[in-house]
Amino acid sequence: MMAAHLRAVDEEKKEKIILSNKAGESKSPYVRAHSSNPVAWQIWGDEAIALARKENRLLFVSIGYSACHWCHVMERESFENEEIAAILNDAFIPVKVDREERPDIDRIYMNFVQATTGSGGWPLNVFVTPDLEPVFGGTYWPGPISNTTPFEDQVDFLGILDKLSTVWKEQEERCRRDSAQILQQLKNFAAEGTFGGRLGEGADGLDIELLEEANQHFASTFDKKNGGFGSAPKFPTPSKLSFLLRLAQYPPVVVDVVGAEDCHKAQDMAITTLRKMARGGIHDHIGNGFARYSVTADWSLPHFEKMLYDNAQLLHVYLDGFLLSRDAELLGVVYDIATYLTTTLAHPAGGFYSSEDADSLYKRGDSEKREGAFYVWTRREFENVLGSETEPILSAFFNVSEHGNVEPENDAHDEFIDQNVLAIVSAPSELASTFGVKEEEGKAALRAHREKERVRPGLDDKIVVSWNGIAIGALARTGAVIKGFDPVKSEEYLGSAIKAAGFIKENLYDESTHTLYRIWREGRGETKGFADDYAFLIEGLIDLYEATFDDKWLLLADDLQKSQISHFYDSSGSGAFFSTHSYAAHVILRLKDGMDTSEPSTNGTSASNLYRLSSLLNDDSYATKAKQTVAGFESETLQYPWLFASFMPSIVAGRLGLKGVVVSQGEEIDGNGNKKIKEFEKAPRGGLGTFARLDSGSTWLRERNGLLRSFGLDGKTRILICENGACRDEGNASEAGLVKEPPLDDLGGVTAALPVVEEITAVQDKGSGVIQE
Repeated sequence: MMAAHLRAVDEEKKEKIILSNKAGESKSPYVRAHSSNPVAWQIWGDEAIALARKENRLLFVSIGYSACHWCHVMERESFENEEIAAILNDAFIPVKVDREERPDIDRIYMNFVQATTGSGGWPLNVFVTPDLEPVFGGTYWPGPISNTTPFEDQVDFLGILDKLSTVWKEQEERCRRDSAQILQQLKNFAAEGTFGGRLGEGADGLDIELLEEANQHFASTFDKKNGGFGSAPKFPTPSKLSFLLRLAQYPPVVVDVVGAEDCHKAQDMAITTLRKMARGGIHDHIGNGFARYSVTADWSLPHFEKMLYDNAQLLHVYLDGFLLSRDAELLGVVYDIATYLTTTLAHPAGGFYSSEDADSLYKRGDSEKREGAFYVWTRREFENVLGSETEPILSAFFNVSEHGNVEPENDAHDEFIDQNVLAIVSAPSELASTFGVKEEEGKAALRAHREKERVRPGLDDKIVVSWNGIAIGALARTGAVIKGFDPVKSEEYLGSAIKAAGFIKENLYDESTHTLYRIWREGRGETKGFADDYAFLIEGLIDLYEATFDDKWLLLADDLQKSQISHFYDSSGSGAFFSTHSYAAHVILRLKDGMDTSEPSTNGTSASNLYRLSSLLNDDSYATKAKQTVAGFESETLQYPWLFASFMPSIVAGRLGLKGVVVSQGEEIDGNGNKKIKEFEKAPRGGLGTFARLDSGSTWLRERNGLLRSFGLDGKTRILICENGACRDEGNASEAGLVKEPPLDDLGGVTAALPVVEEITAVQDKGSGVIQE
């Protein structure tokens, strides 16, 4: 009997599967960067899931992204540790997922972790059954070699692995039962969250008063001293800032409901925040762009990763802030961000990369990366680079001190000893008399030194469609705004937007099936686009059309809108768009993205798109879908309107309608038509409205919109105004059209204040590299 038992044990040992690390097979820089880990990472998909079912093991699903600082910390502490790796490889099926590539998987398990722990972030680590039902999850867990101060009662990763492997072996049935119950609760909660009545019902309770309530909430959480909302950590929250800037730009009835004074205060809150961020450490004063968020309430110490989606949204918001304030400082930031997008993050063939890492080597030859190493400075470096005359002025300007400006409590890993994060500690105008030209000279010298001597952070060179859509729209609007006083940069920024849109159309859109793909990196990825890819690209294409009046971008937006409705719209439930396809594999929970997070709500953006396309194309079916999409989130919006800021333009449009302006340019040169176009190009965003220009090449738009079929074919310039379901031909009337503002071309002070933009294109290190929120 003993011999038979030993033979059985030997046979079991022989048959036991030995996992190998497959991370190198991924196109994702984040996943690829784990290919040298002793953990035998598998790729999310059929093979890994089949393996878990065959071996009857829990999957350990670790989700992050390339620029994530805490993802790198956990990799160093745990995933490069042989003891941890042995347990993961022997008792689990470890799977590494890039959240930027698979936001659908990330959303599902983030919902679980937030529901069970009360918070979420990245890295996101979840243990799931072979049927993909979540068992246990969390964010960063300290590893065996951690020097991070643990939270109270925080369990280390080794303890978690030991507990989970034991529970699965000894209480598998209970594990499966509990996880199935949790999943059902998540499904019920998701269904309740979008319960606005059956399709076609609801939305009657969503009125303009909700804008007042949202504004009051933002005012109550506004940090009057530092700008922004709440305390540390502090995020830029562009969706909130956009809401505040738009309030006073809505039709008068909205301003009356919210209150003219409150609308003015809302604009002041946003402008104050924009200035504070621009002067803070979250802003890279030497090399352009903004980091993802600040550890401190005063914006002085960022987590240093830079994300495309943050910078693209901030470009929109700073542009609106400039248009409303006419503040040259904010215009300087517009140029700063646009330069960052079109140089550092620009793919040569078109499109924009995803992010830059927070961590990098402090100097060449180092073996260990440090957070912010590329961005921080010692006082001695300032002296060496700037010289004795300029250094004291710039040190005072940027708050550089001998012993560094990072407080010890914010330096968990002792990485910032004697280091300074550059932040402007007083208004630039206050130092202008003594500072003079030294700012630009000093910044140029510091930048040249940084590029030459330091190791640049890793670049995640994935091209993600959704984020590119935001960047396309922001650059298109920027190009239109500055056209009158800076035609060279206008052409550059607009050209970059056109090039990106063309790249996506050529490489990531299958015209035969009208299907969008999400990722390009060394070729098109296999992942089909999600609802947010369609939403943000459609929005960007509408902005691009209104900056170029090239029908092909509106045609593409129309095609994509039809596909988004076909693939994602909940036509049999409560309306609105699911995040994932109905036929998506391995998706245990279909969610609808309603609340604004680090990105605007997919459904809020989609509702705006549908209203805008309805106006441009005279398509009532789109307006109906927009109203149903808003209605799908009625119950949540009524309770927490401040979480749904991106829906507010559509709520206003649903109540008051949209205003559409069409200029048909005739053969003769007409000043009124051109004036109308210039006024539109330089208008800040407010209520939803549209603008179209017709000429001899507008064949498709005339065909698609029956109202325009014969409009303006008499060879004369004509202006058509459509609102409240009716259109009127204003002929050549000079008073037809938009709100009048002083033309930017006449602002001599702005032109004189244009920033000196250095064109330094750095060679990027191809690396990998994300954060705990």
